[in-house]
Amino acid sequence: MRRYLIAGLLVWIPLGITIWVLKALVDLMDQTLLLVPGDYSTERLLGFHVPGLGIILVIAILLLTGALAANFFGRRLLALGDGLLSRIPIVRSIYGGVKQISDTLFSPEGKAFRRAVLVRYPHAGSWTVALVTGSPEHEVTDHLGHDQVSVFIPTTPNITSGFFLIVPKNETIELQMTVDEALKYIISMGVAEPPRR
Repeated sequence: MRRYLIAGLLVWIPLGITIWVLKALVDLMDQTLLLVPGDYSTERLLGFHVPGLGIILVIAILLLTGALAANFFGRRLLALGDGLLSRIPIVRSIYGGVKQISDTLFSPEGKAFRRAVLVRYPHAGSWTVALVTGSPEHEVTDHLGHDQVSVFIPTTPNITSGFFLIVPKNETIELQMTVDEALKYIISMGVAEPPRR
């Protein structure tokens, strides 16, 4: 019975958590339907709520915003909005920090979190998987030299926290695994090792 119980848990825990996360995301995106005037809501037009319709609205808003931001006038408008938000005292610190992080993570030209490496941590006799976040510049290179690399070491099993280190590039070992594979490897505490490429 114990073996069957564990086998059942191994089936239902990932499935249940996946369904729960997807439902939470769909419900969150459905909140955007509150932007639609009441006369055009699905409850009014069809007589019932259509779950997941918010996803279509969110994608449409993102595509329109992206199209606007990609042209000359849109860039000017965004620069004006950024300048306005950077003048408001409390908003400036929150918006500026979040914008800098999102630009680093999601920009196509960005190099953050594009590759996984092995680094010695927490002492010289052990290794851990880390994600490369970039190469330090300016004051850091004045003290350490140019041949350094910035890495983020996620903690297990909560990968949203971790440690930031600057290590010599020649003391890292480049891995063939993707960032997604590296994160799965870290979350699973080394159980879900990616296959050899």
